[in-house]
Amino acid sequence: MDERLKRVIDDSSRIVFFGGAGVSTESGIPDFRSETGLYHARQVYGYAPETMLSDTFYYGHPELFFKYYKENLIYPDVEPNDAHKALAKLEQEGKVKAVVTQNIDGLHQKAGSRTVHELHGSVLRNYCEKCGKFFDLDYVMDESHCRNGVPYCDCEGCGGRVKPDVVLYGEMLDDDVVSAAVNAISSADTLIIGGTSLAVYPAAGLIHYFRGKHLVLINKTPTPYDRHATLVINEPIGKVMKY
Repeated sequence: MDERLKRVIDDSSRIVFFGGAGVSTESGIPDFRSETGLYHARQVYGYAPETMLSDTFYYGHPELFFKYYKENLIYPDVEPNDAHKALAKLEQEGKVKAVVTQNIDGLHQKAGSRTVHELHGSVLRNYCEKCGKFFDLDYVMDESHCRNGVPYCDCEGCGGRVKPDVVLYGEMLDDDVVSAAVNAISSADTLIIGGTSLAVYPAAGLIHYFRGKHLVLINKTPTPYDRHATLVINEPIGKVMKY
């Protein structure tokens, strides 16, 4: 672990971690907001990712939505990286009290973290829009439950469409999840932010609830909040947090 970060952690008792896409890219999940991702989406599907991952596109073009979703957002074989593992270990040691994540891959839980607030939901959860029954990722990916790639409920007499439990563009964040994240951040003595440019709102606005003593920013590129931080590290987060 970076020695500067270790000193901050040693001086902390209530750490909250707030992470974005950069935490998972080191596990092999690409960031669709990168130029490569944007270019690929437009060339192959004819739309930008933000368009295809919007609520209006989901309801208006469900077949193309699920084609893009399954081909670009589902990575069932990826494993947690050193950052995920370090956070889980620090939680076990009583240092990290919560993880707030913008990612939808479930890798924090897979690494062993227990208190995880998923601002944008999770691909691992899916629910029937008609009866509310929940389904796992395997169900959605199994074409025997799908028509033209779109999954449907298996409850007798239902047949409702199964929607990923993720927050699409145009949808509101879950109030309970946001409240839990705000409570965690506002009560932290140290906030470590990693793998995010802090440019996506409303999630990025959560930083304003922090009133503790150490603000740490770990990102490959500068962020708008660097000048407010106790410590800024512009290196890959897995390398920095390896524990």
